[in-house]
Amino acid sequence: MGNSVSSAYIFKKHKKPLPIETKFSLPSPIPSWSPGDGFASGTIDLGGLQVCQVTTFNKIWASHEGGPDNLGATIYEPSSIPEGFTMLGCYGQANNEPLFGFVLAAKQTDPESDILKSATDYTLVWSSDSSKIKQDGVAYVWLPDPPDGYRTMGHVVTTTPDKPALDKIRCVRADFTADAETETWIWGLGKDLNVNGFNVFAIRPKDRGTQALGVSTGTFLAQNGGTDVSSFCLKNVEANLSAMPNLTQLREVMEAYSPVVYFHPDENYFPSTVNWYFQNGALLFSKGNESNPTPVEFMGSNLPQGGSNDGAFWLGLPNDKNASERIKKGDLQSASAYLHIKPMLGASCTDIAIWLFYPFNGPARAKIEIVNISLGKIGEHVGDWEHVTLRISNFNGELRSVYFSEHSKGQWVSAPQLEFENGNKPVTYSSLNGHAFYPKAGLVLQGSGGIGIRNDSAKSKNVMDTGRRFSIVSAEYLAASGVVEPPWLNYMRKWGPKISYDIAEELKKVEKLLPGFLKKAFVKLVKNLPSEVLGEDGPTGPKVKSNWTGDESV
Repeated sequence: MGNSVSSAYIFKKHKKPLPIETKFSLPSPIPSWSPGDGFASGTIDLGGLQVCQVTTFNKIWASHEGGPDNLGATIYEPSSIPEGFTMLGCYGQANNEPLFGFVLAAKQTDPESDILKSATDYTLVWSSDSSKIKQDGVAYVWLPDPPDGYRTMGHVVTTTPDKPALDKIRCVRADFTADAETETWIWGLGKDLNVNGFNVFAIRPKDRGTQALGVSTGTFLAQNGGTDVSSFCLKNVEANLSAMPNLTQLREVMEAYSPVVYFHPDENYFPSTVNWYFQNGALLFSKGNESNPTPVEFMGSNLPQGGSNDGAFWLGLPNDKNASERIKKGDLQSASAYLHIKPMLGASCTDIAIWLFYPFNGPARAKIEIVNISLGKIGEHVGDWEHVTLRISNFNGELRSVYFSEHSKGQWVSAPQLEFENGNKPVTYSSLNGHAFYPKAGLVLQGSGGIGIRNDSAKSKNVMDTGRRFSIVSAEYLAASGVVEPPWLNYMRKWGPKISYDIAEELKKVEKLLPGFLKKAFVKLVKNLPSEVLGEDGPTGPKVKSNWTGDESV
């Protein structure tokens, strides 16, 4: 905490500029997209309410302590709002990242409608006047009081105790809104966010998925005293998909933003096309007839379609050992990315899920304090599906963030935190043997205290630009444009067999190699191994994953 200061105290800037003092831009300009309906046109019609994305701001106030990394946060008001549009709320961001945000402004397509109304009054949520913090000026955070039947999208922040003008902000009729929830912590003075204090959070639609209609407004939730406060976002009331990119624009988006995947120098198990896997001997097994598998046809046309993962069928490698070992290694030179295109956040964004198929997932490796060991068969399985997801703004076609799948979950990484190559292509690292995706090279340990499963990634000569060879395998909104799902995509069973072996025996083999003082640590590791590591069990395909129709898991 800082020394006691008066409310007029102006904190001198750090000698080293804060990250937020730099406005982030992608390494290369956003391309000029081919003509289409509404993609990258600057505005989106939510069914009578037109919205635009504002990314230029005037700074209102800043704190220089508290929040992530104890660097404080800055509050902004949108500037250069297009004529006819009105403000819905201020923007706030932690100071530990470059400035990269937006807020939506809105206008009624019919000036005579009553979708937007001015606030009836303001309630003071919090003032920094008596706070003994390092700050630029004094902040007064106001919550607009909406008319009956209307909801507030965000807050207004001033530097004087005078209430803002009633027409400074607009409230939105309730049927054009959806419930929101907190997403990330922007600022506050306590690490325990449940204490009675003041905290600011970024918010997002509570219900997210391909059918969900909530639209992120870019505003924040100010919470004082630990009490629950309802928050809201906008709603695409007519499920209008006109802002989604067409096929030509999608190819341009991939040309601009296709992730570059680096494989570890010691990697032996690479991706391939699904068709290569089928052509080189993949077999379809069925329960009760395990000794008589069927070769899978080139496009997977003889795979059972639909249904559920009922254990009746699974894929496997050929019985010939040499053929099996060759298939396990994959075929990087001809490998292709498979794209699932889906509307997200009320079709204000396009998510491009980029799937890679690996014929084989290699054995897990563990770190036991100072010792690194292979876990033998543990972690191996036939068939491995991994993905990264690009989130593209439908307002201007800008890459906003990338999701990296990491085993059963993953992480969203905003554009300022990405590594780029060849212009705006985000760099992705595939972990050794396990193929989880990470935004940075190095070691990520699944565990704690120096004990866990190793996820090693690094650059090597083995690299794949996912934009060089890809196919769009699913985009429901483009069905009329000729996007047809291949048969293998609707195969809902396992892409590898479930093989039972004596896990205890495998672990004993490993334990014998450890010095006595590390055996106890190894036992602790085994007890905390994730379920997907123990036992050899092939995964289901992309369409069975929860993110197929929902948001990504974090």
